[in-house]
Amino acid sequence: MKISTLKYFAIDSLKSIKRNRTISFASAATVAATLFILGVFLLTALDVKQVVKDVESKVEVKIFLNNDITIGQEKEIEAKIKSLNEVASVRYENKEQAMKNFKEQIGENNKALIEGIEKENPLPNAYIVKVKDPEMVTKVVDSVKGMKGIYEIQEGRKIVDRIIAITKTIKWIGMVLFTILIGVSLFLIGNTIKLTVYSRRKEIGIMKYIGATDWFIRWPFIIEGMIIGVFGAIIGCVVLYYGYNVVYTKVSTAMFLIKLVEPKYVLTTISWQFGLLGILIGSIGSILSIRKFLAV
Repeated sequence: MKISTLKYFAIDSLKSIKRNRTISFASAATVAATLFILGVFLLTALDVKQVVKDVESKVEVKIFLNNDITIGQEKEIEAKIKSLNEVASVRYENKEQAMKNFKEQIGENNKALIEGIEKENPLPNAYIVKVKDPEMVTKVVDSVKGMKGIYEIQEGRKIVDRIIAITKTIKWIGMVLFTILIGVSLFLIGNTIKLTVYSRRKEIGIMKYIGATDWFIRWPFIIEGMIIGVFGAIIGCVVLYYGYNVVYTKVSTAMFLIKLVEPKYVLTTISWQFGLLGILIGSIGSILSIRKFLAV
């Protein structure tokens, strides 16, 4: 395609958008809403995946010991743990080490949270057990449950299972909403193009009569749909970036142990994906709407 021809198509498309600016803006807004919702569910899925991966890598069994536990009971518990094939490693953590680790986890900015309890140190001595696979947690817990000297057993597998279940629900909801909004976007873009085509139906008939190819007639409308799609993608990306940035800041402040996908991911990766999807949605909507008008 020659540059001059492409320039003609682009100018013609922009004129058409200007003539039908109200419905063109509505189409772009729908594309923006579609891609925004897709982005929300995509970021949610990525955040959940990252949290699950982080949690699974840290899945361990914490066996807290009674303060009055005897040396014999302690050795018996340790021997039992080490005898299990499912155990990858085991280490003893006393009260002082537990407090030190907790302080490191919460960071310098949140030290005020433990000022009142640091002197008393209510944290118990414990065995920290790493398992070979998160699926093996239950078996390890069942093997040591009920042994004398154990105050409490904590394991993180239930958290992982809950997060996975939430992820599946989010994915299904996202797929349904995205499918509905894709349909609405195609419908609106199609109607925008139909209005333009209908107002120029005589011109299209003359162009066909003098030998213009279908694709020569199609291109201005396809480019128009692409422009609407890209404009919608830009709006959706901007709203998603600033919206997610607010959520990211609040969650990172309130839940400092959770690491989420950084907002810049929206600009570096999702932005060009949105652009491609916007072009695809716009071009498909245009092609579908103009098809019957070419049968002149």
